[in-house]
Amino acid sequence: MNTASKQKVVLAFSGGLDTTYCLHDLVKNGYEVHSVFVNAGGISAQEIQSIEQRAKDLGATKHHSFDIKAAIWNEFVTPLVWSHARMNSEYPLLCSDRYMIVKKCLQLCDELATDVFAHGCTAMGNDQFRFDQTVKSIGNYKIIAPIRDLQSHVREVRDYEIAQLKAAGIEVGAQHKAYSINENMLGVTISGGKIDEFQQPDDSSYLWVKQRKDWPHEPLSIKIGFDKGIAISLNGGEMTGIEIINILNKQLGEYGIGRHIYTGDVSIGLKGRIVFECPAIDGLLTAHQALQDSVNSKYQNQFNHIIAARWGELVYNGFFHDPHKADLEAYLASSQSHVTGVVTLYTEGGNLLATAIDSPWIVQDKESVYAQSCAWSPADAIGFIKLAGQSTTLINKVRRSKNHAK
Repeated sequence: MNTASKQKVVLAFSGGLDTTYCLHDLVKNGYEVHSVFVNAGGISAQEIQSIEQRAKDLGATKHHSFDIKAAIWNEFVTPLVWSHARMNSEYPLLCSDRYMIVKKCLQLCDELATDVFAHGCTAMGNDQFRFDQTVKSIGNYKIIAPIRDLQSHVREVRDYEIAQLKAAGIEVGAQHKAYSINENMLGVTISGGKIDEFQQPDDSSYLWVKQRKDWPHEPLSIKIGFDKGIAISLNGGEMTGIEIINILNKQLGEYGIGRHIYTGDVSIGLKGRIVFECPAIDGLLTAHQALQDSVNSKYQNQFNHIIAARWGELVYNGFFHDPHKADLEAYLASSQSHVTGVVTLYTEGGNLLATAIDSPWIVQDKESVYAQSCAWSPADAIGFIKLAGQSTTLINKVRRSKNHAK
């Protein structure tokens, strides 16, 4: 037994290939491993029990389970919906449960009087930055990353992990041999296999979202109610955010809503390609934007895109605890003061539309309806065009006259 003999370590444990290898490796090297499964949603009670049993079978001294779904809704989903942030206008930051996972694991470190925290991140992706930077932002802890360490002397890491586990008599699920899968209440991300090869993913990569042949024949209509930018009801019934997300994931996923293929720029300079499915997030963002665009001012709506780009950049790249993010969220919260109302979402499958908006705060004038009628005269319009365009008219006039004089 080495110098790490019986030193306590808290391991963020999902039960997947990488963290399975981590637990096996840490136990083999003499650590007292406290495995932690942090329930971020998207997983059944049976699967949670299976993860606990897997941790015990692998030699964990004790397995711990925590539920962070409410924290994800409050700390991430709420500002995400306010901002409509999507990295590269595509990816809605489904990885952001990582920040709450780390926070909960470090709380356990404090309870166990250890400063050693372990995770299963590789040296290739952004998750290592999210995990490590969160640890460094919260306190002084030692970080162990067995998969990242493994990559210093092994090229085909997944094949090596599978071989090592097999040699130790540890079974690896067939699905995880083909894909790396991460699920939480926000959605599911799938990588590996043909996805990494920039080829069309197999049908087996469909997890939450149904293929066209399986869509229901009748259209779907859902009413989402918002209070100051926060979703509070579905079809008139008040619900928690977690309940709303679970229902939307199920119902919209049945209609093929929420499946995407995304190529992102990893912090260390690689291109990372994934399939992701997020029916509920797509539904919430579509509904909220329709409402916000209708009740906020032109300048608020224009500026929202700037806020979204920076907020998304910070969250995607690991700076969840930077004070600048809190500053942006203070603005976002202020901008939601009148984002209250009900939005109707409609789909026949494949695409999603916000077809109706009901709010007392819609910015409209009954005497002036776009493309129909107005409360000003044609002379007013002509005068407005003249004055608003005066600068452009003048500069072109000057340049034309100078060019003609040559």
